[in-house]
Amino acid sequence: MNDETPPPPPDVPGDPTPEPLQSQELQHSQLSARVPEHVGQGIFSTGVIVMHGVHEFILDFVMSLSPPRRLAARVVLPPSVVPLFVGALRDNLQKYHQAFGPPPKLPPPPAGVIPPPITDVYEQLKVPETIMSGTYANTVMVVHSPAEFCFDFITSFYPRSAVACRVFLAAAHVPQFYDSLFRSWEQYRTKQQRPPAPPPEPMDGPEPDPDFGN
Repeated sequence: MNDETPPPPPDVPGDPTPEPLQSQELQHSQLSARVPEHVGQGIFSTGVIVMHGVHEFILDFVMSLSPPRRLAARVVLPPSVVPLFVGALRDNLQKYHQAFGPPPKLPPPPAGVIPPPITDVYEQLKVPETIMSGTYANTVMVVHSPAEFCFDFITSFYPRSAVACRVFLAAAHVPQFYDSLFRSWEQYRTKQQRPPAPPPEPMDGPEPDPDFGN
């Protein structure tokens, strides 16, 4: 029996030396975004409800041609995308006006009718569980024809962008969509410019005993 310590194993030829971790900014074009088959046919909508929170904007595309009124698609956008979306939609409306004239106007609501509160709207709106959580996108592409606008909501992730949701909206509804999106963005900006709330005042009461528990 040998009590001597065995020698260390010899170096393995070609054994790579660990390299430090590296990070790299990756850029790729959204123009070549892949369109999955189940997304390519798109979804038709007759109106849009725009909402926003602290960290996201929510676009609820509604279908109300026949009862019950239902949610056709829900898209979630980060706030950084919204001003770009507003600009792209404005440019498309200007190009539409130059090519085809102003979009058709929707009939005004009856005189004296007050829009219902948002809670009543959603109580009467059928929201399928399959789209309740929404579809995330961080890029939007807008194109139009004489009759409609097409919105491609894209996930721009490496190595390939993909269209996550495609929505068609009749041209007559687009000016109203633009106004709602612009107002929501301005409200968001106003809230972000407000100073933070001051910390709460300390509660009145006896000061803690420093010797307590010693």
